[in-house]
Amino acid sequence: MSGSSDTEVYVKQGFGKDLELKAPFGLLLIDFVNGFADEAWFGGGNIRDAIACSVDLLAAARERGWPVAHTRIVFADDASDANVFSDKIPSMLHLTEAAEISQIVPDLAPRPGELVVRKQLPSGFAGTSLQGWLTRHGVRTLMIAGCTTSGCVRASVLDAVGAGFVPIVVRDCVGDRAIGPHEANLFDMEKKYAQILDRDTVLAAATVPA
Repeated sequence: MSGSSDTEVYVKQGFGKDLELKAPFGLLLIDFVNGFADEAWFGGGNIRDAIACSVDLLAAARERGWPVAHTRIVFADDASDANVFSDKIPSMLHLTEAAEISQIVPDLAPRPGELVVRKQLPSGFAGTSLQGWLTRHGVRTLMIAGCTTSGCVRASVLDAVGAGFVPIVVRDCVGDRAIGPHEANLFDMEKKYAQILDRDTVLAAATVPA
């Protein structure tokens, strides 16, 4: 993490104001698929810990009636929708619709009525129906879990801000394959774009049903 001098300059310049959690709430689970739980593919670091922590978060969201959306990276079998993202990370093209590594992990499997977004870019909002679906369900504050913190989580947070949602990154429910980028991006998002709270604090604070 950055040292105290770094924190001081952000505070001096007015960064990092707390965001208010305003109902209705929604939950976005980003790319918690088998391939990101597996170090042989895209996993590592604290991603498995984030998956385990998200089980109770998802259960609480369902109990409270929050709209829940999941994302998966899914490319066409023939790579006809390849893009600059996959040019940079060609192994992403293995994440096809039927591939086992592209399936959401069983402990967080979607239920009927929950949105499953298939995407080909880091953000869950880019070229998808996510924004319209959240708006239709009246969401104001969006709880965000998933992986990776430095990649698809960060990109989705930025687009959530642009769409007018209040993004709350659930600290212990996001993970990355390397801890350095994870911590650096939590720091940066907290200072500029989102509120960063641990799961139990989120669930205690967000007590108003959707």
